[in-house]
Amino acid sequence: MNDNQNYLINPLSVAPMMDYTDRHFRYFMRQITRHTLLYTEMIVSAAIKHGDRSKLLDFSPEEKPLSLQVGGDNPQELAECAIIAEDWGYDEINLNVGCPSDRVQSGHFGACLMANPELVAQCVDKMRSSVNIPVTVKHRIGIDNQDSYDNMARFVKIVSEAGCQRFTVHARKAWLKGLSPKENRNIPPLRYEDVYHLKQEFPHLLIEINGGVTNLEQVEKHLEIVDAVMIGRAAYDNPYLFATVDRDIYHDNITPLTRHEIIKKMLPYIDNWVSSGYKLHSISRHLLAIFVGIPGTKAWKRYISQNAHLPGSDSQVIVEALKNVPR
Repeated sequence: MNDNQNYLINPLSVAPMMDYTDRHFRYFMRQITRHTLLYTEMIVSAAIKHGDRSKLLDFSPEEKPLSLQVGGDNPQELAECAIIAEDWGYDEINLNVGCPSDRVQSGHFGACLMANPELVAQCVDKMRSSVNIPVTVKHRIGIDNQDSYDNMARFVKIVSEAGCQRFTVHARKAWLKGLSPKENRNIPPLRYEDVYHLKQEFPHLLIEINGGVTNLEQVEKHLEIVDAVMIGRAAYDNPYLFATVDRDIYHDNITPLTRHEIIKKMLPYIDNWVSSGYKLHSISRHLLAIFVGIPGTKAWKRYISQNAHLPGSDSQVIVEALKNVPR
């Protein structure tokens, strides 16, 4: 095993979310927070090995620190993906052991891997022996009826013995049958105490908590017990939530940008992509929630939604939409 890995001891991250955390959303988030760890969407290992790598893996340097999340269960294939990720410039590679979707289950990876910690350990060992960047795991508390604390502790023990030192724990179990992925994000009850217990039992590991976190007060409370906090849907539904984290969480003496300043910093980026044939909507959809809770937010969203699809639309659509929101 490679013991020269420097783990990203980062107290805050934005969760990998399918159809949401693409490169444009990540670049947008970087205008709000410099330091928060960002993740790609989950990419299946076979796609990385055989697909259009540039389309799947390219990112802007401004997006770092950045982790590539992969899904798979083949140790050799995952090791090849880890090598590719390191060569591509990613800071970390994260193995998905938490997604409960039918597509993932049919491939025998994601959350169903919690039932096979020995295989996860083989994957981690093979990946770690191939690269110098950290190999981390994101998982659930449990699956179906295998959801006791002891089940989870056994999983973490076996996988950590293969060299994984950072575990991101979604503090809900997953029902592989009977609940949709969306329902699995909300219906199973949160069990934060199990994640706290995990940190107490494995103090040498980096334990990150995920699930149901919607404000910075909750983040600070969790950080009293665990090492890090991952925020998912709230980061997308209210990205300006992160406006003060560089100052308050990372103690970086910088003044948070206003919402208008953030949007104006996005304009050259938008025009660069649009000029190369990219559709404005693919970027502007990530900006819609920046003014949530602010007078004018409905008009802002409406103007962009009505105009971003039109032929030739560019950053001027965003400039016009801004006029609906008072400073």
